[in-house]
Amino acid sequence: MQPRPLAAVAAAAGATAPLPPSWAHRIRSAASQGHHFHAIALFLQMRASTPAPPRSSVPASLPAALKCCTVLGLRALGASLHALALRSGAFADCFTANALLNLYCKLPPPSSSPSPEMHGAAGQSESTAFHSARKVFDEMPKKDAVSWNTLLLWCAENGRHQEALGLIREMWGDGCKPDSFTLSSVLPIFAERADVRRGMEAHGFATRNGFADDVFVGSGLINMYANCTRTDYSVRVFDNLPGRDAILWNSMLAGCAQNGSAEEALGIFRRMLRSGIRPMPVTFSSLIPVCGNLASLHLGKQLHAYVIFGGLDGNVFITSSLIDMYCKCGDVSTARHIFDRIQSPDIVSWTVMIMGHALHGPAREALVLFDRMELGNVKPNDITFLAVLTACSHAGLVDKGWKYFNSMSDHYGIVPSLEHHATLADILGRAGKLEEAYNFISEMPIKPTASVWSTLLRACKVHKNTVLAEEVAKRIFELEPRSMGSHVILSNAYSSSGRWNEAAHLRKSMRKKGMKKEPACSWIEVKNKRHVFVAHDKSHPWYERIIGALNVFSEQMARQGYVPNTEDVFQDIEEEQKSHVLCGHSEKLAMVFGIISTPPGTTIRVMKNLRVCVDCHSVTKFISKIVGREIVMRDANRFHHFKDGNCSCGDFW
Repeated sequence: MQPRPLAAVAAAAGATAPLPPSWAHRIRSAASQGHHFHAIALFLQMRASTPAPPRSSVPASLPAALKCCTVLGLRALGASLHALALRSGAFADCFTANALLNLYCKLPPPSSSPSPEMHGAAGQSESTAFHSARKVFDEMPKKDAVSWNTLLLWCAENGRHQEALGLIREMWGDGCKPDSFTLSSVLPIFAERADVRRGMEAHGFATRNGFADDVFVGSGLINMYANCTRTDYSVRVFDNLPGRDAILWNSMLAGCAQNGSAEEALGIFRRMLRSGIRPMPVTFSSLIPVCGNLASLHLGKQLHAYVIFGGLDGNVFITSSLIDMYCKCGDVSTARHIFDRIQSPDIVSWTVMIMGHALHGPAREALVLFDRMELGNVKPNDITFLAVLTACSHAGLVDKGWKYFNSMSDHYGIVPSLEHHATLADILGRAGKLEEAYNFISEMPIKPTASVWSTLLRACKVHKNTVLAEEVAKRIFELEPRSMGSHVILSNAYSSSGRWNEAAHLRKSMRKKGMKKEPACSWIEVKNKRHVFVAHDKSHPWYERIIGALNVFSEQMARQGYVPNTEDVFQDIEEEQKSHVLCGHSEKLAMVFGIISTPPGTTIRVMKNLRVCVDCHSVTKFISKIVGREIVMRDANRFHHFKDGNCSCGDFW
């Protein structure tokens, strides 16, 4: 015997069969489950059905249909639903009107320009979108907080900051009180503008109205204060939040990192681990560059260990950060080892490694990598070419520099930027082609800045062309009258040429203007502690031992043919006094301290804020051979790797 259908059984039992779900219910259900096409199809079926559905079905299903149009990008259908909402009276419903407003905010209007290349088409499109959304907003019979926040968020995200701030004032005037969503939308505006005063006003409002504990408002305040370089306030907001999730921890950490507050960033990281929050990829993407900027190899290695332990060493963004960090900390061999293990390097990894070789040497290895990248069908970008041109600059490759510079526009359609022009000028200047560099800068399609001219001024000083140096300095002072570095370089150029009166006059002029030269400073990490030295600094507890060791090295170097090079002593004093001045240079003090305070064979890594002088460069070559160690020195221009009496720069820097 065949079983009877359930409906028949129910009927036989005297039960009433359940009514089929209404059109509105089916449409809303499909939309809520993400079946957007199906929801739209049901809506169209409902409109075409016979007999016509109840009049209440249209208003009840319109918000869901509009939501689906927004998700699917169906602007034309959305416009039809707009007309339907007006005809049916559904527009009077705030829920429906908000869904319609959201549609106009999320979907761009059809282009008003017949050609996408037409000048200003993008700006016109954005303006049209704003006016369309604003028209819907103004015509709404009823507005709630969602209505105001929807339009405000669109303005904030599309850079229409004045309109967004105006909406806040209108919102108050309309009697609608801003909420946590309003604040989290407007805080990024104050962050982008670095407007800490208004940001503090928003913070005060949040506190008075009980929104300060909201995680989104808290995150917005943290980012706002960080952007305004007030990480102390960011930390206060963070510490007062009752519940801190991984996003908040990482926002706080990134805020400290972007402001160079390295110790605070590392402190947040340690607290984060103690709180049981598992680091995310973004955690390391924020922290690893801090170690690179501090040249703290010890901390960088610790983070690398965390990355491996957490199984994140396959993340290409983290890997690129590690390569960059090791390069900036002077360990280019480890950076290259990490790079060589990447199966398919992206453009960022290639570029970071090319720049690493450009700054460390041998620079030609950077060009070999560039050729490999091209063979692998990875298209270089503008930053890649900046790295390649830097390599040419540090290797004195003028012809190759011109070749790469011209290939940017000829083969890749990349318009050379100010930085590319400056680097090519540096290539010419370093190679002694001063007149060619001067003409190149003078004829640049982009107006040269003081920093571009400064590259040539440094070259004039190195190649002892004081006449051209004066002309270049004149150009610089027209653009930046108080350019400290250029005043110093010109003064040194005068001194190198024996023009002591001009040098003294320029230094006197600098003092009158209140300009002070940045002191030479070098630092080294020993046993996880940073030791900082300035020229002739006797404050270090090991100073006497450092000078004693340096004197011993000086005797050994003299026996091997070392003669002090006093060309970088820009004082009108006797040669013997100049030799004494050279002994107190900060990089020598840091290097010798590193040698006497670490076990034999340890690599010495010294960082300096200014360019290493000729004598210190020569001394470091001798000492590297005497002690049998590799000495890595980073100056303002590049890295120098000294080993067995030679330097990776080939004495060209």
